[in-house]
Amino acid sequence: MQESQEKSLPIKTGSSRGVSRVLDKLRASIESKNFYEAHQMYRTLYFRYVSQGKYDDVLELLYDGALTMLEHEQYSSGADLGLLIIQTLEKAGITGGCSEQWMKRLTELIGKIKPSIVDRETLLEKAMKWSGSLVMSPTGHPLMHQLYAQILYRESDLTHARHHFALARDGTSCGFLLIEISRTKGFTSEIDLFVAHIVLQQLALKEPTVAADTFATYCKFHTGIACTDPPFAFPLLNFLFFLLQLVEQNNRKYATFRALCELYKPSLERDPSYEKYLQKIGVKYFDGSRYEQRNIIFSDLLQQFFIDLEEDELEEGTSVHGEVD
Repeated sequence: MQESQEKSLPIKTGSSRGVSRVLDKLRASIESKNFYEAHQMYRTLYFRYVSQGKYDDVLELLYDGALTMLEHEQYSSGADLGLLIIQTLEKAGITGGCSEQWMKRLTELIGKIKPSIVDRETLLEKAMKWSGSLVMSPTGHPLMHQLYAQILYRESDLTHARHHFALARDGTSCGFLLIEISRTKGFTSEIDLFVAHIVLQQLALKEPTVAADTFATYCKFHTGIACTDPPFAFPLLNFLFFLLQLVEQNNRKYATFRALCELYKPSLERDPSYEKYLQKIGVKYFDGSRYEQRNIIFSDLLQQFFIDLEEDELEEGTSVHGEVD
């Protein structure tokens, strides 16, 4: 047993010395601003640490390296180290509080890359996918969307910030963002359109509480509305208010939902994209698929009935004309 330990000691020492030499070269490369060589050193250390299962060590090393690269505007190298962080997180199976820390760190790295750099989108896509795996969501973790939305907001990219706030399950922040978008980019006649699209999207994602918070915040604090209960000056806001009330009911009826849509049809037709959200809402909250299927079957039968009737009339008409001839 003692002989075995003695044999393993030189191996560990040699490995440690090898890593130490690479770390020394890494520091020298950074000091001399040889960032290409430094990048390769980081990758070398990554493979060595991962092979030894030293996930915590390599994560800290890669994070510090990515920050260093990005601070020196080495965007491709920084993004590559960010991708290695994600690969390590996947291998280590990081969850819980640590995962939140790494979502914040990854978002920080993404924010340091200029929006025009292609590598930013690649890193964002991989980070969203990893975060989504933590909550079994194909769209990404809500916290990741919230953090990235805040970056976009600071960059004045309000359009994309709106999209990510809508997926962040933060209705209050989403409502305030929509107010600013409406104020800076919209016309008075479009006040209702800005909130309608997001509220319907949130409902389609089965987030009724978030949708209600978004709607309430927007209506309460938007100077062009400044109230939270109907009647609103904009018919579309009345529709959203009643729709949110219907969704919260225990005994939801599809017929009531369809009647509400028909009542506000002129307002809903202002944006063709509403239809796809309403179809999903009808299915998810009102069991609309069953009713739609029944209507399709009935419609097909009715259509076939009239086709058969026309064919019978056509045959009768031919025979009469035949007799005349």
